[in-house]
Formats: sequence, C-alpha cells, structure tokens
Amino acid sequence: MTVDAMTVDETTRTVTPSRAAAELELKREEFRLAVRMGLIRTTPLPDRGGGRERAPERRPVERAELDRLKAAPDFPDGLRERVRAVGAGEAAGLLSITPDRFARLARTGHLSPVRFYLNRYRSVIWLYVAAEVTAFGEEHPALLGGRLPAEVREREAAGEDLRARNWRSRHLALLLRGTDDPWVRAAAVASLLDPIQVAEVVDDPYERGHLDRLRPPPPPGFPVSGAAYEVAERLVRADDPDEILWHRVSLALALDEARAVCQAPHPGERPRPAAPAATEPEVVPVPVSDAGVVRPSDVAPAGGPVRRPAVRARARRGAPSPGRAAARAPGAPRPGLLDRLRRSLPGRTGGGGGWGERRDWG
Repeated sequence: MTVDAMTVDETTRTVTPSRAAAELELKREEFRLAVRMGLIRTTPLPDRGGGRERAPERRPVERAELDRLKAAPDFPDGLRERVRAVGAGEAAGLLSITPDRFARLARTGHLSPVRFYLNRYRSVIWLYVAAEVTAFGEEHPALLGGRLPAEVREREAAGEDLRARNWRSRHLALLLRGTDDPWVRAAAVASLLDPIQVAEVVDDPYERGHLDRLRPPPPPGFPVSGAAYEVAERLVRADDPDEILWHRVSLALALDEARAVCQAPHPGERPRPAAPAATEPEVVPVPVSDAGVVRPSDVAPAGGPVRRPAVRARARRGAPSPGRAAARAPGAPRPGLLDRLRRSLPGRTGGGGGWGERRDWG
C-alpha cells in the first residue's frame, strides 16, 4: 500500500479494494476470501456498454460498509478469524481427528471447501474456513469418533466426492448475490456448464454471445494456461449428470427472467427492453434446494430481497428470436422444458434412477 493511496479523502463514498483491505487490517488473500464469503459487501460498477462485470473482490467498497465492519466489538481479530482458511491437515487437527477421517467426511459432503489451488504437482488443495470446521465439530460430535455411519461408508465406497460440487455451489451463490442484472445472473449459471450444454439450452446464437460477454471472471488464483488450467477448468464445470440437469433447468428459467427485462442485443445494438410482465413480483423466503445446488432465484441480489415472479407466464418471453423460430416448423408443438433439457445428457436412460430421482447430499 503506497502513501498516496492512504491519503485519500476520508469522506470519499467508496474506496479501492486495496485501501479497504488496509483499513480492515486484512491481507490481500484474506480480503478476497471475505468478499467471496459475503462478509464484505462490494459495490458493482455502473454498466459501461454491456461488458463483463468486474470480479467482486476487485470492486470498490463503500465507506459505510467499512464503518460497519470496524464497529464490531471483536474487530479486527474477529474478522480475521472468520476468514482464516486451513488445509485438510490443519482442519483435522482442529477436530482432533486423523487427516484420513477428515478427508472421508469432506468427500461425502459434510464440509464444504471455500477455495482451492493447485500445487506444483498439479494436485488440487482444498481449503476450508477454520470457523466452519470448528462449528461442524461442535454440532456433529458423533462423526468425530467411532465407526462412521453406514450411509457415509456406502457413499465413500461408491467413490462419491462432493468437494468440487460443494465449492461450485458456494461460488455460484456469491456470483448471484453480487448482481441484480438478470442477464449477468444467467451468465453466472451458464459458467458452470460446458459450451455444448449451454448451446443445447440456449439455441439463439445472439443470446449465447451475450452470455459469453457477461461470463464472470475466474476465481482468484485460477491458473492462466497449461495443464494446471485444464485441471482447474474441470473443477469449475458441473460434472455429475443430475447437477448438470439442475443447472440446465436453472439456466432456462434464468433466461426467461432475463428476456422479460430485455432482449439480448444483436451486433451493434444495445439490449432491447421487453414488454413489462403482466404480474407484479412477490417477495418470498429463500427455499432450500433438495439437490444442494443454488438456483438463480434462490439468492437475493446485493441490497435487495429475493424476488420471484408470482406467475411464470409463457407470454412473457415475447416473440421468439430468428434462431428459435427457424428451428421449429410452423404449428409444430414446442417440446416440454424437461424433455428438451434431458436430451443428449450423458448416461440418460429410460429405466429407474432417472434425473428426477431425489438425492440427499447432506
């Protein structure tokens, strides 16, 4: 932090991330993690042409937010402790269990990583919030000693590993919480799917291009190239069939909401406002996902409550785009949403254990 940066007028409404970290007595990585966890609220920058939004930890922080955090009775030690991230070995020490037992609990979804990095051998190192690890031990003492429950052993024997999936859920929650722009929220969901999956849901090339321009930046510390990049890229994409289907459905619904606000721009155009919806949105509590995956409508945008349309009227979408109109003959029935989304999914069968089967990831 330079002297010039520290001589900014104290009455400035917002400050830079580096200035905010210095005032909160946080290291750079601690500040980034605090933002990712939602402990520090940053301010989205105004739209300057529909480009990609700045990462949350690179946005300015309002002076009022700094005052709120510094007014806490345990500042600054309490804030630093809440963002202290530990590896599996140190986390096992906090619970007084072996690293092997901690790994088994983490793989079966009992603890959720907050971030990851790749070491020089390109091995994935998961980090956990120390305060969350300690709280887990206090709430589930039976899992820390003796034989693990049969359900946990069966899931482990089946090769289940939910660490990446749980991290993706936290990552998506941050992205959805950080904006109220419906197209940006749809792009956040699309970022968890590979391009083929996105193309199957979004058949309009202009909409796909708009989503790509709004694609959120990668998380901090993401490799920029080489084999390490390929490993990290696989971690940020949904890989389980039912998780893929969940995000495809979420993307389709997010697109409905985005189209109701404005249409995706064609080359050289600004987004076109859509006709107002016939029904007013209502404020509802955040529902809990059975599949353990965050839906776009489940997370409130920054500074506002969760808003969900009271009625999802098909007429909201307006006239279909040229790409969608050409794909279906006049008068032909439109396939159902789930039927369209289930097509081409890997491993899809018509027997038992289909995509609609509920799974408990707890």
